Amino acid sequence: MNTTTLAARTVDASKIYGSGDTEVRALDGLSIDLTSGEFTAIMGPSGSGKSTLMHCLAGLDELTSGQVFIGDTDISQLSNRALTLLRRDRIGFIFQAFNLIPTLSAEENIVLPQQLGGTTPDSSWLRQVIEAVGLADRLKHRPSELSGGQQQRVAVARALGGQPEIIFADEPTGNLDSKTGDEILEFMRNAVRDLGQTIVMVTHDPSAAAHADRVVFLADGVIVHEIKTPSAASVLDTMKQLGD
Repeated sequence: MNTTTLAARTVDASKIYGSGDTEVRALDGLSIDLTSGEFTAIMGPSGSGKSTLMHCLAGLDELTSGQVFIGDTDISQLSNRALTLLRRDRIGFIFQAFNLIPTLSAEENIVLPQQLGGTTPDSSWLRQVIEAVGLADRLKHRPSELSGGQQQRVAVARALGGQPEIIFADEPTGNLDSKTGDEILEFMRNAVRDLGQTIVMVTHDPSAAAHADRVVFLADGVIVHEIKTPSAASVLDTMKQLGD
């Protein structure tokens, strides 16, 4: 298999909590390929394993068995230090809670991961990112001086700033009104189309999922359905069929 076009993948990924009668299989032998330069949404009912899958893909949680690759790197083989470096240098994160440092300006928040890593951000790339998320006139503002939507734009720009191989987004518009949420999703869509980023997003919102290139549906720790070039209607129909 040619893995050069894959940003990440899992092979027979299982994650089991508890044992005996209390055993829960959050992931049950799940294999998925995540293509570079693609926007993938992961959906499923509560307890389907979607957040567990994302946390294991991102190296925030360990599989019980199976493998996770970021590019060609099997992350289960890495030491804690190597895994920390991989997360810092090759992965971006966007969370529902914006997770900004309140005492830093928007610009300082955006470049913080590179500063912590002792690297200098590529200034032309950074300009592109700041332009793409529409923050050029807000760079000196602290989070408390920004709206929720602007704070999430800062978080998106921070995730994009280090040109990571893949970005994981966990309900990134969950705390935003629908108009602002749509704007953020459009920025993410543009980052994939215009900047060549790879984004994997967990969401329960059909409208959010419709911004993706592909929607993967989970139930009981396995993939049960997939849609390419989704619409909100096709996502909603599938959710109804799957009994979400």
